[in-house]
Amino acid sequence: MTNSKKRNTLLIGALCLGFGTMNVWGQNLMIYPAAGQSPQQQQQDQYNCHTWSVQQSGYDPNNPPAQSSGPSIGSASKETLRGGARGAAAGAAIGAIAGDAGKGAAIGAAAGGMRRGFQERDRQREAASAPPPGLDNYNRAMKSCLGALGYSVN
Repeated sequence: MTNSKKRNTLLIGALCLGFGTMNVWGQNLMIYPAAGQSPQQQQQDQYNCHTWSVQQSGYDPNNPPAQSSGPSIGSASKETLRGGARGAAAGAAIGAIAGDAGKGAAIGAAAGGMRRGFQERDRQREAASAPPPGLDNYNRAMKSCLGALGYSVN
C-alpha cells in the first residue's frame, strides 16, 4: 500500500470516528466547519467543546443520569382507587337524586377509576418521551462553544 493510500485510509477512519462521536456528544447537532478547519481540527474542537459543555451544563450525554421509570404500578393503582372513590361519591349523590344511590355509586366508581387511570398513564407516557434533563443546556453550550471557534451549528 502506498503512503497516499495509507493516508487516505487513515483520513477516512478519522472522519468516521469524528462523525460517530459527533452524534453522541452533540445530540442532533449538525456541525459544519465554516472557517476551513481540517477534520482533525474539527474533531479536537468538538472534544474540547464537549468537555467544556459538560462542565457548564452538568450533563454528559455519554454518561446520562439514570432515568426513573416513573411511578410504580402500585402508585398508579392508588390513583385509580382515588379516582374511583371520588367517582363513587359523585355517582352516589347523583344516584340518590335519581332514586338508586348504589347503582349511581357503582357507575361513578368505574368511570372515576378509569379516568384517573388514563390520566396517570398519559402522564407517564409524556414523562418517558421527554428529553433527559440537562440535554438542552448541554446542546446550547456546544453550539456556543463551536460557534465561537468558527463552526456553523444547526
